[in-house]
Amino acid sequence: MHTRMLVPLDGSKVAEQVLPYARFLAKALAIPVELLEVIDSETITLLSNPKQGHEAETVVSARMESNSRSYLEAIARSFEGVSVKCFVARGKPEELIIDKAAADKETLIAMSTHGRSGIQRWLLGSVADKVIRGATNHVLLIRASDEGKTDGEAVLNSAIVPLDGSPLAEKVLPYVEDLARKMKLKVILIRAYALPPAVTGDEYGTYTEELIGKLEAEAGDYLAAKVKEIKRRGIENVSSVVDLGYGAAEIITLARKTPDNLIAMCTHGRSGIKRWVLGSVTERVVLHSGDPVLIIRAS
Repeated sequence: MHTRMLVPLDGSKVAEQVLPYARFLAKALAIPVELLEVIDSETITLLSNPKQGHEAETVVSARMESNSRSYLEAIARSFEGVSVKCFVARGKPEELIIDKAAADKETLIAMSTHGRSGIQRWLLGSVADKVIRGATNHVLLIRASDEGKTDGEAVLNSAIVPLDGSPLAEKVLPYVEDLARKMKLKVILIRAYALPPAVTGDEYGTYTEELIGKLEAEAGDYLAAKVKEIKRRGIENVSSVVDLGYGAAEIITLARKTPDNLIAMCTHGRSGIKRWVLGSVTERVVLHSGDPVLIIRAS
């Protein structure tokens, strides 16, 4: 399970909105935190162009590194009862974040995303997108907002777990169960079932009613079995929700009805993450649910 947390920051309030969740999770899971700020080499080069009368590159680099370290050390003091280390590096942010996390496969990367339409820019070509695509570690995504807080600790009371009946989706369960034990979370399993393309004809109404009943029963039986399995493993507070739909809307609706959630979802390994993130259920859940989303990488 997760043994440490890596929190990349860039000095912005958007990035800092992950901090309340990082503080809460680090304390609840009793894991150390590493704060990382990467100074982009291109920025240093741009600011130290001698032809424009700028300072020498070494001077600019030293000043930026000093400022970054002071910034991270101030953030570190806001973590109570948690071991925190600060790291400042120079290079490509996404590459250094991925490399640092990869040193321990159980490292959880915790990052913020832009809110509103910014999610599109974030998914298409930014540092966060490159981290999600390239990292083999699990990632906790927090959607930043204009009203988002950066101080204090977040509160999490439940974990929403979307399942589709596949072995891949179920690989999220051990991690959710570990979180539930350590954080005393209620676990809510949800499965949405969709109807096939519309059937026309006199028997359409009866056919649809029968089909809905069959699909609902199958989804309900599947989740009931999973609830029993989880309870047998010592997690008592487990429930399930079956809903008609295509996934994202149902997850978002459930999340809005039950505040202070963590939504845990599983992805394909390797290149599958690229296909899974872009234009997918997860993108819509991150953008519209208002809850942190834990992306579990399945091998």
